[in-house]
Amino acid sequence: MISSQRQHLILSRLRTRGAVRITALSKELGVSAMTIRRDIADLADKGLLKRVHGGAVTTSTLLSEPLFSVKSQMDIGLKDAIAQEAIKYVAPGDVIAIGGGTTAYVFAQHLLESQQSSGITILTNSIPVAELVQALESKDVEVIVTGGVTTRSNSLVGPIADKVVASLRVNTVFLGTHSVSIPRGFLMPNSLEAATDMALMDIADRTIILTDHTKWSCTSLSLFARFDQVDTVITDDGLDPDSVGKTRDLVKELVLAHQTEQMQESE
Repeated sequence: MISSQRQHLILSRLRTRGAVRITALSKELGVSAMTIRRDIADLADKGLLKRVHGGAVTTSTLLSEPLFSVKSQMDIGLKDAIAQEAIKYVAPGDVIAIGGGTTAYVFAQHLLESQQSSGITILTNSIPVAELVQALESKDVEVIVTGGVTTRSNSLVGPIADKVVASLRVNTVFLGTHSVSIPRGFLMPNSLEAATDMALMDIADRTIILTDHTKWSCTSLSLFARFDQVDTVITDDGLDPDSVGKTRDLVKELVLAHQTEQMQESE
């Protein structure tokens, strides 16, 4: 198969899935990962897609929220590394909140497998996170679900969610973000989801943002947090030095999670 045929197929997969992974395309087309990377680079140069770690997304996903099933297939190694750092901010018995999105979901997975989850209570507007807790054989973890209107990312948002959140209090809230804008802050494409994230921040003693380095190159419409409203940002060490320096100047704490060799190979 020549390059133009491969690139046509890549674009076709993007139209139906919203995102593609290099490893999956390499197996499907029977070519090396390096060949797929070159094809993706060529398409990115033409403005037909956006490169992300481990694959590509359609340019149309930059201003709209991708489906949870699409996002969950991207940047898995980065999310694992971020999650491993994030669980250090939870102590047994804590009352925490976990927002929507796949990075927060991966954090919840790692947390529930750790000793830090002992006796904790989780407030969440994420349907997948609530299902994770319900699937536990141990009933040592309590989950409170906000209710509300569902989004493409399987989050519960809107006035019902916000009213439930406002009546509670948590030690720490862990939130994902669709994009990071310097010097503005953290943004979502869904204004209702942004409002619910703000409500979660209002009831938390501490706010932690979980996001991989690719979010610094995205854009969104609705601001939900300024840098000075966030206590800690946990990202991966793939963030470029210029963004690292600018972000450190704006936020109280920036943590760069390091991917292990095993994580990198899985990409």
